[in-house]
Amino acid sequence: MANTPSNMLPLGTKAPKFTLRDTISNTMLNFESIKGKHGTVVMFICNHCPFVLHVNDALVSIGKTYQDKHIGFVAISSNDVENYPQDGPEKMTKHAKRVGYPFPYLYDESQEIAKAYDAACTPDIYVFDNEDTLIYRGQLDDSRPGNGIPVTGKDLKHALDCLLNNKENQMPQKPSIGCNIKWKN
Repeated sequence: MANTPSNMLPLGTKAPKFTLRDTISNTMLNFESIKGKHGTVVMFICNHCPFVLHVNDALVSIGKTYQDKHIGFVAISSNDVENYPQDGPEKMTKHAKRVGYPFPYLYDESQEIAKAYDAACTPDIYVFDNEDTLIYRGQLDDSRPGNGIPVTGKDLKHALDCLLNNKENQMPQKPSIGCNIKWKN
């Protein structure tokens, strides 16, 4: 397991736009169609990373809760599927259905979107406000596989609650830690 940290895209960055295939619905989706009335969460994940597997249930729960509060959610996988076939689109579809993702799971074959977001690891999480401005990036919470800390999603939930209540997030934003994105050679 690699322990790759987030690059921490600068706060205030405008959300890079994208149009990618959703492996669940097999349709093309773009940022505009996914974004929520109050904000949008963009997550870089993959099927096999132990760090993502560790937090999948929380991602599903938080997605369901905050989508009901008009926050858009999307997950994107950008891994090189030639060298990591377990992260290919067909397996993404099966994985998303098995786990119960309530949000689209997009495939970034060119890896251009991961590069536009300066994503480094899985999971890598970004929260944008209703004007598509980055207000949070980093970890879900302090839990990691094997560290004994329960998965609560407290960092992401706090950022979303601040967004919904129009309050500044005073909590330190910590990088996520996970498997590195599997870049093409």
